[in-house]
Amino acid sequence: MPLPFDGVSILDRAQSRSGSSEADTLKGVGERARRAEELGYSRFWVAEHHGVPGIAGAAPAVLAAAIASRTTTIRIGTGGIMLPNHQPLVVAEQAATLAALSDNRFDLGVGRSLGFTQAVRAALRTGKEGADRFEEDVAELLAFLSGGASVTARPQDGGRTPVFVLATGQGVDIAARAGLAVVLGGPALFRDPNPALERYRASFRPSRWWHRPHVVVSLNVAVAGTTAGARQLLEPEARALAVSRTKGYFPPLEPSAAEPLGPRVEARIEALVEESLATAVYGTPDEVKRQLTDLQGRTGADELLVSGGMFDLDGQARSDELVAELSAA
Repeated sequence: MPLPFDGVSILDRAQSRSGSSEADTLKGVGERARRAEELGYSRFWVAEHHGVPGIAGAAPAVLAAAIASRTTTIRIGTGGIMLPNHQPLVVAEQAATLAALSDNRFDLGVGRSLGFTQAVRAALRTGKEGADRFEEDVAELLAFLSGGASVTARPQDGGRTPVFVLATGQGVDIAARAGLAVVLGGPALFRDPNPALERYRASFRPSRWWHRPHVVVSLNVAVAGTTAGARQLLEPEARALAVSRTKGYFPPLEPSAAEPLGPRVEARIEALVEESLATAVYGTPDEVKRQLTDLQGRTGADELLVSGGMFDLDGQARSDELVAELSAA
């Protein structure tokens, strides 16, 4: 039996790797998208991060356009564009342009996160009020996409582009009120019962974009021949995230045997690595299938969005193949 999701997709954050250029990273994202299409994945999404040393993906609309030019059938999208950083009209124009150029294969995922540091937020001309007006910005964006605003966004989209909300905190409730699909990740996925999803489904208002609640669960997934091998694929990103929480910067991915940062710092990093891996799914194909089937049973999710940057590109490619096999079995 295949994985119990209506669709299985990939989110690539364009994380850079030590020893490789950021240009190589971006080109690699495009190549991974092409392979994902061949493997039968439903969607391939890219993300938005600014001024982060370990992430080359700063312009998701541009990167999505490049991916669209290299693919023909897979849906492409953003996971997501951060609305506090942009005017809703500009986002609507970008989305409509991408939809027109890709034969309506574009998905628009939006979020409310601010820049990684105060310096980045200042450079983006954003402040806390940007996140506070997220619901108003979503409503304005939808009006531009549907042609119901005082200004007509061109090319005209007609409300055809599917819109998703990356849910953090009150994002679930905003998605429900707007009638949009929701993307949920992190520790919230492992709560049983799940109050966020219960609220979303109970208060969902049908819209021209989605007639019924639609839940996408997003988490780091790695599949390999052994449990230890799969864990090793995820450790570089888990360590980079731990470094960001310990030292204030997110570094490029390095091999698992990265140079230690000193006993005290390493103890803290190791604890954070374990915390990160506790909300990931990894192992052999049978182990991952059991974990993902259980996750779908607990959340009732419609789709799975596989994330997780890996230093080992060959291992990442093989993991993508094995997940595709599980979804098609």
